Amino acid sequence: MHIPEVYWPKRLAEAQDIQKNLQHKILIHPLKETLHYVAAVDAAFTQDQIVAVVVLYAYPELKLLEQGHVREPVLFPYVPGYLTFREGHGLLKAIGQLKTVPDLILFDGQGIAHPRGTGIASHLGVLLDIPSIGVAKTRLVGNYEEPGQQKGNCTDLCYAGKVVGAVLRTKPWVRPLFVSPGHRIDIADAVKVVLGCTQKYRLPEPLRKADYLTKVLKKSGSA
Repeated sequence: MHIPEVYWPKRLAEAQDIQKNLQHKILIHPLKETLHYVAAVDAAFTQDQIVAVVVLYAYPELKLLEQGHVREPVLFPYVPGYLTFREGHGLLKAIGQLKTVPDLILFDGQGIAHPRGTGIASHLGVLLDIPSIGVAKTRLVGNYEEPGQQKGNCTDLCYAGKVVGAVLRTKPWVRPLFVSPGHRIDIADAVKVVLGCTQKYRLPEPLRKADYLTKVLKKSGSA
């Protein structure tokens, strides 16, 4: 699929300006697309390289259709709140290997549940103009009440006076996930999609597969 040309900064102040300028381009509304293909991306790091992985699943069957990966030098340091600038270049290259354009992309990170409302799911969702969801294992911002212990129980994640996501139990009696819309989807539909992609494990199946592949490729050192 076609990936737009993107300028990637090397300075933190410049990265912050890019995030602020993207805010007005993020669209949060009910999902308008019928989902047939859902992609997920994840990344792992060695000392100086990133391994970026993409997988594509048929939805709602959750059948794996495609996968791809790239290995390249790390271009940006680790700074909380600026994950896009560390992972984004590699993830976009991996997504570009897909033959089928996904209807939605799941990201291991935040959407609008972010200090400047532009987590990696929002940032890359806007750049690709594809519906996107942030599915994070830990909270970056906000306050919440613990959801009930059964699958599907969720509570609001609130930050700066707004509801920016959901704290979602995807497996009974297991730590919840932090789900936030990235672009062209709202919180309610993001929760529905994440639950629709979740089988017996905590992580949605496409993200679980992407996470597994990053670990395998990092360990093997294969290109």
